[in-house]
Amino acid sequence: MNKLIYTLVLGLLIISCKSNQSEHSGHEHREPEAATSAAEKSDNSKKSIPREAHGNVGDVHISMYYHSPAVRERVIWGGLVPFGEVWVTGAHSATNVEFSKAIKIAGTTIPKGKYAFFTIPEQDHWALILNKNWEQHLTDDYDQKEDVIRIEVTPETEKPVTERLTYTIEDKRDGSGAIHMSWEKLSVSLPFQAD
Repeated sequence: MNKLIYTLVLGLLIISCKSNQSEHSGHEHREPEAATSAAEKSDNSKKSIPREAHGNVGDVHISMYYHSPAVRERVIWGGLVPFGEVWVTGAHSATNVEFSKAIKIAGTTIPKGKYAFFTIPEQDHWALILNKNWEQHLTDDYDQKEDVIRIEVTPETEKPVTERLTYTIEDKRDGSGAIHMSWEKLSVSLPFQAD
């Protein structure tokens, strides 16, 4: 009799465990795209959010710290971001870039350290700027005399829409790299050489 009760209890435990396993197996029944889409919609309703981007080019580590605004159906270029004015290339405070070692941009050595990353957007070209004063609100304290370098680049336009301003760091695997900023249908790149 005890054997029979023991067998029945053991059988019930096994059935119960299998039932719980199938309920909590981690298998999702909703479509991942729908979940991502809902998360993105929620994220894009916020005015701007703090973000970071990190990457290595050779033995140089690059870190970007910025606030990322969303398009939110606004006119960005020549609207929210006016042409011909210094822009923090993000929101709130100056976008920061930090290099763990010296790099070269257009033949100029940039010592290791932290810099503000500013731009001056125009319709057919942009000025990209690294400035010594990395800790400032918007461009309130911007002073051109503190620029470490200023180069002109041509923006890539008509790219797929990037809803939120995003920085990425590209390692070209030959000792060179680039910092890319993408927003709306536009992208600009700051090329550099690991020193």
